[in-house]
Amino acid sequence: MSENIPMRNSLTVSKEDYEREVTVQGWVQDVRNLGGISFVILRDPHGILQIAVPKKKVPLEVFEILTSIPRESVIGISGVVKESKQAKMGFEILPNAVEVLGRAASPLPLGVVDKVGVEVETRFNNRFMDLRKPEVRAIFETKSLVLDLIGRYLGEKGFVEVFTPKIVASGAEGGASLFEVKYFDKLAYLAQSPQLYKQMLMSTGLDRVYEVGPAFRAEPSDTVRHVSEFISFDGEMAFISSQRDVMDVIEGCMLHAIKGVLQNGTKQLETLGRHIDLPKTPFPILTYSSVVEVLASEGRQISEGEDLGTEDERTLGEVMKSKGYDMYWIVEYPEGSKPFYIMEKEGTPFSHSFDLDYLGQEIASGGQREHRYDSLVRRMEKKGLEISSFKFYLDAFAYGMPPHGGWGLGVERLVQKMLGLPNIREAILFPRDRNRLTP
Repeated sequence: MSENIPMRNSLTVSKEDYEREVTVQGWVQDVRNLGGISFVILRDPHGILQIAVPKKKVPLEVFEILTSIPRESVIGISGVVKESKQAKMGFEILPNAVEVLGRAASPLPLGVVDKVGVEVETRFNNRFMDLRKPEVRAIFETKSLVLDLIGRYLGEKGFVEVFTPKIVASGAEGGASLFEVKYFDKLAYLAQSPQLYKQMLMSTGLDRVYEVGPAFRAEPSDTVRHVSEFISFDGEMAFISSQRDVMDVIEGCMLHAIKGVLQNGTKQLETLGRHIDLPKTPFPILTYSSVVEVLASEGRQISEGEDLGTEDERTLGEVMKSKGYDMYWIVEYPEGSKPFYIMEKEGTPFSHSFDLDYLGQEIASGGQREHRYDSLVRRMEKKGLEISSFKFYLDAFAYGMPPHGGWGLGVERLVQKMLGLPNIREAILFPRDRNRLTP
């Protein structure tokens, strides 16, 4: 194909190209052979193009290739753009040359535009094909947009992006649900979160940090909200007066992200057929004890100190939705249910902690940390932890640690609820769970 012919795609072909020769490339989505004329629907990342192939008006070789090419093959076509009121795009391309860039095998493992239902495991086994579907790709375009919006917002708030180790000597939660790895001649683990490291950074002068990176949980859960590897959005900030300072940052960040998707992700939302509401502000603040009472009134009985289950969160979400709230805080969890680094609420059995729920599902958790060395050690002993295993962490508290707090937010959970996805795996390119290690 001539290098002098301008390259176009479905987004950039315009009326100015009519009667001009252009080159387009993409996947063969469909071939309709009507005898004397055939039509090839060519799909690229931006949309579709119709290629008209009249037997008497195109080179015989071109006609033979285009009428026999397997679906999902990648081809390049040079041809003249013709106005066509019958074509969905208002134009079609009359080809004079074709190049097969990648011939597809047949039969296909799954259809891209076929209306026939496909098992979810088949889709994940052939993710490369599944991602050719515009509605699937739109999920990850939206996820990318969300992450960009988060980074921009925190950058404007003075946060520094950091990257902490993912191969660690001990777990942030004290050793539970860890993946073991062989680290030369030692035993190590995949990080559950950057919790310990981002807290250590609070003693350095990097007083506002965030990280977006993988986290790992060895929990054999088979639910629509749990996976073994996920992307966690964590932040930590020093010199806070209370956990409310942290909550204000997250609330602002979530509003900025959702507004940004509404403004800049309209194409993706249309592709997904999804409408998003901007959460009503300020987000309501519910105490854990009041949530227990609300759930009891709805027939959900949980013991004081017990964590909220999936059905409990869903029930609470329905109650809050009926009041016009999509996002809301749950604060003051019993200290016994929270990790050692969460500060106890003095004189009470509760803690300076919070969860952020979105449409009936927890998407973030955090609180004020215990920054006082002696109090932190006492909490670790209370939790039955081996203090010597955390020396690297405690050293940062022994030489001047300011009051601080932070959060961890599941990016895929946020995207799942925002886009109304039935399963968190839909928001992960190549999901990992107890049964899936490939592709």
